[in-house]
Amino acid sequence: MTDEAKTSLSIKDWATADRPREKLLAKGREALSNAELLAIIIGSGNPEETAVDVAKKLLHAADNSLVELGKKDINALKKIKGIGDAKAVSIAAALELGRRRQAETALEKPTVMDARTAYEILLPDLSDLPNEVFMALLLNRRGQLIKKTKISSGGVSGTVVDIRMILKEALEHLCTSMIIAHNHPSGNLQPSAEDLKITQRLKQACELLDIKLFDHIIVGSQSYFSFAEEGKI
Repeated sequence: MTDEAKTSLSIKDWATADRPREKLLAKGREALSNAELLAIIIGSGNPEETAVDVAKKLLHAADNSLVELGKKDINALKKIKGIGDAKAVSIAAALELGRRRQAETALEKPTVMDARTAYEILLPDLSDLPNEVFMALLLNRRGQLIKKTKISSGGVSGTVVDIRMILKEALEHLCTSMIIAHNHPSGNLQPSAEDLKITQRLKQACELLDIKLFDHIIVGSQSYFSFAEEGKI
């Protein structure tokens, strides 16, 4: 069969067991590749390619990473042939549901005993962002999460952090300890001089109110930097 003949086949021409929808029904969602799951969302391809082919191109444009795909806006998705407004919106909606599902897990009010737990709670809110966002986890005496709150949102290289706003949130919710966190859109997890400065200033302010600042975490898509683990707090 020539390459031209191959590309002219639609998914309907495939063996039933190889079609994404039928494969999911027969074998379960775990049996499908990322491209096949994405093809189900897309629904159809273009005159030269199947939905799976288009899905593979979408993933390739995102370095075969769902994390990177989640960062793309509607216009970026539409650069792939066969992806128009409706399909781009469907993809964006599916990825946002995945993000919100992660966030709901974090709402179970876990006990935050270490930086890894804090990172997992914060990841749905601070990953895949094009700008810097500063947040705080407010905890009770047993280390249980009282509230996850956004303090400020800024640009690519930084955000203004008002210590008074952080303490206001802490006092309103009667927290006895907290963990602060922010993301670095650049992907570089090393703290800046300003990161170190704001951490020490907040630590000193918290001590006056008998509030323990446990940690400051810089959140990345795949990892994190913990001031406590690195002995910087």
